[in-house]
This record gives sequence, structure tokens and C-alpha cells, in this order.
Amino acid sequence: MANTHNPHNYKFNTLTIHGGQECDPTTGAVIPILSLATTFAQRSPGEHTGYEYSRSGNPTRNTFERNLAAIEHGKYGLCFSSGLSATLTVISMLKQGDHVISVDDVYGGTNRYFQRVAANFGVTFQFVDMTKEGELEKALENTKTKLVWLETPTNPTLKIIDIKTCAEKARNKNVLTVVDNTFASPYFQKPLDLGADIVLHSISKYINGHSDVIMGCIVTNSDEIHTKLRFLQNAMGPIPSPFDCWLAMRGVKTLAIRMREHEKNALLVAKFLEQHDKVKAVTYPGLASHPQHELAKKQMSGFGGMITFYLKGGLKESRQFLENTKLFILAESLGGVESLVEHPAIMTHASVPAEQRKVLGIDDSLIRLSVGIEDIDDLIADLTKALDAVTLSD
Repeated sequence: MANTHNPHNYKFNTLTIHGGQECDPTTGAVIPILSLATTFAQRSPGEHTGYEYSRSGNPTRNTFERNLAAIEHGKYGLCFSSGLSATLTVISMLKQGDHVISVDDVYGGTNRYFQRVAANFGVTFQFVDMTKEGELEKALENTKTKLVWLETPTNPTLKIIDIKTCAEKARNKNVLTVVDNTFASPYFQKPLDLGADIVLHSISKYINGHSDVIMGCIVTNSDEIHTKLRFLQNAMGPIPSPFDCWLAMRGVKTLAIRMREHEKNALLVAKFLEQHDKVKAVTYPGLASHPQHELAKKQMSGFGGMITFYLKGGLKESRQFLENTKLFILAESLGGVESLVEHPAIMTHASVPAEQRKVLGIDDSLIRLSVGIEDIDDLIADLTKALDAVTLSD
């Protein structure tokens, strides 16, 4: 679908570099100016250039927000101090008694915020497996439902959720659809084009791509939603620093190049793991064995850099593997140029209740890889060494 907010109809690679940006009219600088100012001079009380105080608006942040809107085919972009602060701002549009339907396999921090923070203020949450026919419709029978919250691919089990179908079903009930697009990135998936009302990202991951910025964003085409979110952004103040915006704007310029390399390496790593005798199962949307592989091909233009796999054995074997990788650094987060590996049950999803982890399949044998853009031969060698260190019990 053409981007109606891209008058020149530029392609993605061009938008990452030029979208929402112009050369500085004063100096001619081709890179957006970094403005660290916290306050701005007014000609007369209430008469200003459009900037008053940096919580309300900052030239560097606003430039990046326009850039994010362009690459997500949206009209409005808003930046926040983290992905979770973007999440809490969306939920802050709701009121006591409102109901949210969330995909069951959701980022651990999102799950924790929903169940242990937002629920304390009277918003109710229901976790649903949206890969199962009829489950969303059943949940939408609740007349207090205001939001359907999707992640696709999900974190960490990489389920693929049909955005277009879910958004249509939600719209028929006058319910908004939010899509956390962090794993796919705007390069591989455009939720707004598929009918979503709001797209959310942890910019800390693929958009920035260098593991040196914590930030989140929201993109929407709705004037009404934008007005509400902009008010909340200013009223609650969960904003990023101008320098972080400048860094992330620098990172996004190589997003297309990086995503192609992430995907190329991830597919080769997934195929390697699928054939290894110490691996029980591999989940990657680009493999024909993925349960929603055909849907992934339909709604995504590529499959990303995230892989989940199950080792044979349990926690002992997982520790042996995780303690013996070198290039795959044992650390939380994902989406940087470097490869990372983690154990969701102990690390990123430890806050998810144990009974819910069991239902989702987040057990002690589950390993999550964020495949970086290093040389593939070195990555395969690193995984081989770590798997060789695993001793399976008889």
C-alpha cells in the first residue's frame, strides 16, 4: 500500500535517511541539529516559535518522530523514554473498568506492567492465544473491551498473529488495535497498512540497532489518538533525551541494510540448529516448519533476526550451552548488530507467572537468539562449540 503521508512516494531505504528531515535552514547542515535546550525564548507571553519547554517539544526529538512516522507509513510519531513508557502511555488512554485483550505470549515486561501495575488502577487484562480460531471473537464479547494488544512475531515463542484479521474483528466492535512491531521492525512489517490503529516499538532494539539507547515510540494515523497521546506525553513526561533521539536517528539510517543481514544470518543459523542432534525443536518464521510460516510470508516482507530453540535436556544443558558461547553474548535485549543469547525463563520472562510460562512453553530448555550481522561462519562455529559443551544425560 502506498504511504499517503509520503508525498514523494519514496522507498524504505530513502525514508530511513530522509523521511521527516530537511537540511538545517540556518546552517545548511545535512544531519539534523542536536538541540540540548530545555527552554526556548518567547517573543511575548504565549508567542513562540512552536517550542516552549523540551518536555512539550524538542527540535531533535520532533525530527526523529517525523522520521519514525515516515518509515512506519504513519502520520504521527511520538518518542518515549523506553518501550515500556510507550506502553504505559497507550494504557493511560483508558479508564477504570476498561478491558484489554492481549496476545498470550507477550514481552515479559509488558506482561508484568499489565498484571502488576495497570491492573491496580482498575484496567482488566485477558491473555488470549490469537493463533487459535475463535478465541479473539470470544474475548471481544466483553463489552468493556477497548484495546486488542498484539505482538507479532511474539516474544519469545515467535507466534505469528494475523494483524489484518484481528484488526478487522476489533474494528467491528469499535475496539482499537495496538501492534508491538519490535521484532519485525518497520522494514519487514507495516501494521498500519494492515489495519492497526497504533504501532509501538522498543527503539532500543532494531531501530537504533547498536545497544546504546533506551527508547520507545508510537506511530498512528489517527488525529484523535495522536491528540490524546501527545497530551499524555507532555502531562506524564516519559520523554527521551535529545541526545538519545539523535543517536537513534543516526542508527535508523542503516536499518534496511542491517535487517537484510540479520535475516540472512538468522535463516542459516535456524537451518543449522534444525539439523543438530542436541536440538529438540527450532522456531523461526522463515522455516517451512513454523506453524504460521504461510501467514508470515503473507504479512511480512522478511522474517527477521530472532530465533527460539529448545535444547534436549533441561536447565543443566541450557547452562552448559549458555556458558560456552562467545560471539553470542549472554545478555538481555536484542536487535543490536552483535549477536545475543538469553534464557527467557530466568531472564527476560522471569516475571511472567510460572503457570503462564508453562502454558506458553517457556521452559528451562528454551533458548532465544538475537542473530547479529557478524560473519555467518564465525557464528555457526560459536554455536557448534557451545553445543559440543552440552552433555546429554542418558
